[in-house]
Amino acid sequence: MTRHEDILAADRNDVAEVIEQMPHLSDEKRLSGSDFSSNEKYDQGKVEANIARVETDDYEDKLYDEHGKEKVLETPEDFATALVSLEDDPTLRIHTFRMWFSGIGLAVFGAVLGMLFQFRPQVISVSALFLQILAFMLGKMFEFIIPSPGSKYHKNNWFWNFMNPGPFNIKEHVAAQIMANTAAGAALACFVFASDDLFYNITVNAGNAIFTLFASQLMGYGFAGMFRSFLVYPTVMLYPQNLIYVNLFDVLHRSKGELLQGKRLRFFWIVCGAVFVYEWLPEYIAPLLGSFNIVCLAVRDSNWVSYIFGGAEGNEGMGLLGFGLDWANITSAPFYQPLATQISTYVGWAVNYLLLPLVFAGNLWHSKNFPFISQNLFFENGTVYDQNLILNPDFSLNKTAFEIVGQPWQSGSTVIFNIGVNLSIGATFVHIGLWYGKDLYKAFSDYLRGTPTPDPHYAKMKVYKEVPMWWYGSLSLAAFVVAMVTTHTENSQLPWWALIVALIIAVVVLPFYGAMNAIFAWTPVIANLFQILGAGLIPGSSQANMYFELYSSRALDQAVLMLGDLKLGQYTKLPPRATFVVQIAGTVVGALLNYVIMQTVINNERPILLSNEGTRVWSGQQIQSFNANAVLWGALGKEIYGPKGPYFIVPLAIIIGLALPIVPWLLYKKYRWGWLPFVNTAVLSYNIGDLAGGTNGYINTWMAIGLTSHFYIRKYRAGWFRKYNYLFGAAIDGGAQIFVFIFSFALAGAGGKAVAFPTWALNPTGNADYCKVTGQE
Repeated sequence: MTRHEDILAADRNDVAEVIEQMPHLSDEKRLSGSDFSSNEKYDQGKVEANIARVETDDYEDKLYDEHGKEKVLETPEDFATALVSLEDDPTLRIHTFRMWFSGIGLAVFGAVLGMLFQFRPQVISVSALFLQILAFMLGKMFEFIIPSPGSKYHKNNWFWNFMNPGPFNIKEHVAAQIMANTAAGAALACFVFASDDLFYNITVNAGNAIFTLFASQLMGYGFAGMFRSFLVYPTVMLYPQNLIYVNLFDVLHRSKGELLQGKRLRFFWIVCGAVFVYEWLPEYIAPLLGSFNIVCLAVRDSNWVSYIFGGAEGNEGMGLLGFGLDWANITSAPFYQPLATQISTYVGWAVNYLLLPLVFAGNLWHSKNFPFISQNLFFENGTVYDQNLILNPDFSLNKTAFEIVGQPWQSGSTVIFNIGVNLSIGATFVHIGLWYGKDLYKAFSDYLRGTPTPDPHYAKMKVYKEVPMWWYGSLSLAAFVVAMVTTHTENSQLPWWALIVALIIAVVVLPFYGAMNAIFAWTPVIANLFQILGAGLIPGSSQANMYFELYSSRALDQAVLMLGDLKLGQYTKLPPRATFVVQIAGTVVGALLNYVIMQTVINNERPILLSNEGTRVWSGQQIQSFNANAVLWGALGKEIYGPKGPYFIVPLAIIIGLALPIVPWLLYKKYRWGWLPFVNTAVLSYNIGDLAGGTNGYINTWMAIGLTSHFYIRKYRAGWFRKYNYLFGAAIDGGAQIFVFIFSFALAGAGGKAVAFPTWALNPTGNADYCKVTGQE
């Protein structure tokens, strides 16, 4: 008998036990449960109705303060209680035809596009929110076209109940979205295989490749299971980015008959549609709207103005004082990122505005010889570096050639970016340890002692069977055995002991990396750490460096992906075993399709992928960059980043970063200044180099929106914030991403041919913000 069946057959003691397992209930409400507890047996409807009444009353009480005003959301408990429904119906069916068809169909769709886009000149990703909307449309379509219960065509048997048990429900929708989203990313192993094929003339046989994909993609899932007790269950692990999806699931499925819910649903579709229509302006018709800067309009012939104020084009400038309303660039991030993350980001950007011009003006690392912002490698005279001149046929370093040709140099912007990334890596460990170490330790201790986690959503999940720890352990063990075999048979140059070290490091890093993502909705860029360690352990081998990064970095990323989905399941009351199953299914489908697409493109477009320019349809820039990083760290690590190299400060920054969080923490302990907990030095230090690439003309708008949302509206319009803030973010992402997908294929070149809009005042030649195109006299 399941836990839910126990509840439905409850007598007085059973109901009391259920009430006791609801730690979010106040004592008053807990006592009020006695009015429906008696010696008689209660039917399903009466028990469920009373339990729901008690929970709903308490939930409503938590939305208001003692004066009856809408409560300002401050703590993770506030957000988790006010923004996420406790409503659940354990009888809802999950494994239906429409869930599996939608999930697998969208997994195939996402995996094909996700890999295909890596070989396009304009790299875009298939977003989870876009898949969420498509899954809803497919589910509703099947609900309509397949005979439903009560129709004359529907026969009350297992087949028809599997095909269409009734209205498309929230659990089917969540399961389908998780399956599709799991498959939609490009597997890192495919970058290794593509690099091997294109640059090393190594063709990994299909069997080895597929097993390597499975091993690298599934390894992290086992790690996630080991850490779920303190990276998923506790309330402090909020995963703010999930609140966007949860609000959309809620408005699409829950309380359809309520007036407010109907208003929220209309609000979503109106904003989504308006953004879709509007995006044609900044993205195609009038790009000046996406990055408007009064300084650029006033001074159009200065390189320095372009460097500091420009930001409409990639690698143009830092975008100081620029404003733009291109929602595809702004995204939903300022609506869900916590205030601490946003403030730390702003401070980091402010430092970037000062630091990068000073480095360039001071000619540090010969920066004046190179573009102000660039990711290329250069000879000292500023021409693009040819790495093939210094490498042996196996792409190991030829020291004689290296001494003759000379070392590669990087732009000052790239060095600052890498310093910021590495500072943030070191700061991540110490920041989480100092500010949240006690929470993590307590959650882990409670788990070992069997003490229930005091989270209302976790308490609701008690009616479902948990995934046993041995499932996760077996998954990791099987993936490890496969990885040991394939790294040997593929001639990866990665020793067996280095694979073990890579995985151990990933496990050690996961609690800090995962907690930063769960609490601050920000994920550190951790690949540099694994490249540095790989270069130190197996020096002189770019091939071994790629495989070391593959198993360490990918295991970590996949673990965080599963942890986030487990939390999404906890918020939406999707049983853990269902989450586990659909994630595995999505991963397997995604890995197979990624491999097929990668092989097809490599075989058919090899000359183009090896060229510097590519075409408007195909480009090898992603694979070339991946291989260049492996060569730079693996083959040239000691020469470039060692104590005698010009960029020793880059790896040293990890050590320096360890000290950064200590200062604000000590100041807070001594003076208790309320603003110090908002200083996240990991986020801050990362952003001191964040403006060294991409388009930056919209970030001041990003700041204005973030402060308006999380400072003004959250504090002074608390009701609107709870009902509409996260839904607004979801609608913006939905409209913008549907536009980007259609536009990319219709007009931007992803479908084979790009169609430019005629030039006019808001779509000028050159840079869209009228700043000077640097390098032109």
